[in-house]
Amino acid sequence: MIITTTNSVEGSRIGEYMGIVTGEAIIGANVVKDFLAGIRDIVGGRSGAYEKALRTAREEALREMANEGRARGADAIIGVDLDYEVLGAGNGMLMVTTSGTAVALE
Repeated sequence: MIITTTNSVEGSRIGEYMGIVTGEAIIGANVVKDFLAGIRDIVGGRSGAYEKALRTAREEALREMANEGRARGADAIIGVDLDYEVLGAGNGMLMVTTSGTAVALE
């Protein structure tokens, strides 16, 4: 499955537009990660725990979107957009959403 943020696939023609497909992933950040991230904020540096959580959520949202595209018979998903939101009491949840247009290539 080709997944791209562009509106075309270089070297291929779009034969059919199959509709918008989406993927979502919501993950919670636990107290230990929050505590360690707080320390990093004070002393500086990157938060590996949060980076890993973001990567995992992004990959899951993209996988869900790709599965929806495959179910429609698509070869590619174009015009992909990724969005990140913080949710919940105390901003304890992270939501990653993806959307794009499933297409069949000629």
